[in-house]
Amino acid sequence: MKEIKGLSIQTCYSPALYPLFHEENSIVVAVDILRATSAICAAFENGVEKMIPVASITEAQKYKDQGYLVAAERNAVKLEGFDFGNSPQHYLNSDIQGKTIVISTTNGTQAIEAAKGKAEIIVGSFLNISEVASWLLEQRKNVIILCAGWKNKFNMEDSIFAGALSLMLLKDEEFYTLCDSTIAAGYLYNIAKDDMYGFLGKSSHRHRLKNLELEDDIRFCLQKDIYTCLPIYRNGSLINLKEAEVEDSTNKV
Repeated sequence: MKEIKGLSIQTCYSPALYPLFHEENSIVVAVDILRATSAICAAFENGVEKMIPVASITEAQKYKDQGYLVAAERNAVKLEGFDFGNSPQHYLNSDIQGKTIVISTTNGTQAIEAAKGKAEIIVGSFLNISEVASWLLEQRKNVIILCAGWKNKFNMEDSIFAGALSLMLLKDEEFYTLCDSTIAAGYLYNIAKDDMYGFLGKSSHRHRLKNLELEDDIRFCLQKDIYTCLPIYRNGSLINLKEAEVEDSTNKV
């Protein structure tokens, strides 16, 4: 078989599977549409300076004991005693300008944990999907879309995002995919794209959030391109790359 040259796009449907997909010199897009990565984007768009993702509640509590603001959620419910959950709406009217927030969630921070120290990581959501695509096109590197899923299982919402993003990248002739999970995600997105909210009607997480009266979060998280932030993992924290670039440019003047 003739070797294909170019930039590959792979889709990993679960953090547990990430070791099977990892490649040196690749960029990982961590995705938890409902709701962690959407909440992270909302926080940065509303002025947070840094977010520190941690995998366990024990780590989150240690930061809380040190006086940090902490967002902690499990099974879609904000944990008692912490400052925020993982609803993007928690960050819309909060006084978070210039602050650091530690975040631990059921799925999203587990995806970041799986890839950290192994690859460059950015955070993707429908809210900032065009910003993510544009930046990836500029980097000219292989891409791994890492879906947080639900407790290491496949989910629909992260997969349709993976399809949307991969199809955007594949418009560039240098990108290609021979990854069946990426191809399947593309088909899934094409079926869902005209009514993603309706398409997710029978999905497990929409059912879960409906039972918790959180369906407004679903509609919010499925909006496209209302944000321009680009969260990137650097030195143990997520920062907004767009703000960092502006700051670097200002310092050089």
